[in-house]
Amino acid sequence: MFRSKTSLILGLALAAATVVSACGGGDDSIGARIGVSEPTVRVIHAITGGPNVDVLQNGVKTSLLNEPYKFVSKYFNVDEGNQAFSFNVAGTATELGKATVNTHTGHKYTVVALPGATAADVLQIDDPFEKGLLSNKARVRSLNASFNAQNVDIYVTIPAIDLNSVAPTFGAVGYKQASPASGQDSLNLDGGTYRLRITTAGTKTVIFDSGALTLANNADWLITTIPVDGIGGLTPNKIKVLVARGDDESQAGLELVTQ
Repeated sequence: MFRSKTSLILGLALAAATVVSACGGGDDSIGARIGVSEPTVRVIHAITGGPNVDVLQNGVKTSLLNEPYKFVSKYFNVDEGNQAFSFNVAGTATELGKATVNTHTGHKYTVVALPGATAADVLQIDDPFEKGLLSNKARVRSLNASFNAQNVDIYVTIPAIDLNSVAPTFGAVGYKQASPASGQDSLNLDGGTYRLRITTAGTKTVIFDSGALTLANNADWLITTIPVDGIGGLTPNKIKVLVARGDDESQAGLELVTQ
């Protein structure tokens, strides 16, 4: 019986490894899927028009130095417990913002530097990464980092669908809020062609339209709304989108402007 169970677990793990390697997946490891991997963190520079930054962990400079807007790091391992991450103006001791992450085994964390009305801000998202061994679905989460669009509905749909016929994929997302919320798992979607549209919350008034997008199997996307004009850009609802792709090795976010 023991040998049979061991063989079954090994077989499932090998099958899952085949799925992940065949369909991409970046940081989508077997250890992450079964919840035994070390905690990992990635950092994102989403301050439109902001200076290049150095990233510090617990007050010590990391290898992430002089990174520009749109920078998305790979996930990297950290110890369990409180880990403080700060963003400094590159080459200086001037801190733009910081956040403390309480990390746990099997979880992935994202630390985002984002624009505010008068200064930069930083927030963190806890992703439990609960994904089946054999699943090849993409994982998607949204973040509203647009102080000039305080509450938005976000639709991720097939391109031709009429918004009046569907509910938002992520509804009433407030400023500096993620959806699903931090601590909850990302939304699973089939890979394919989608269209990202954003409206003011509770309406069908579109303020952003991406046109057609390709979402790969096993992709891991964080869709972040940001003001077009960055810090101090106060034109209501004038936004663009930065997509952090956990399945991409380019270490750059995909910036989308309305089509």
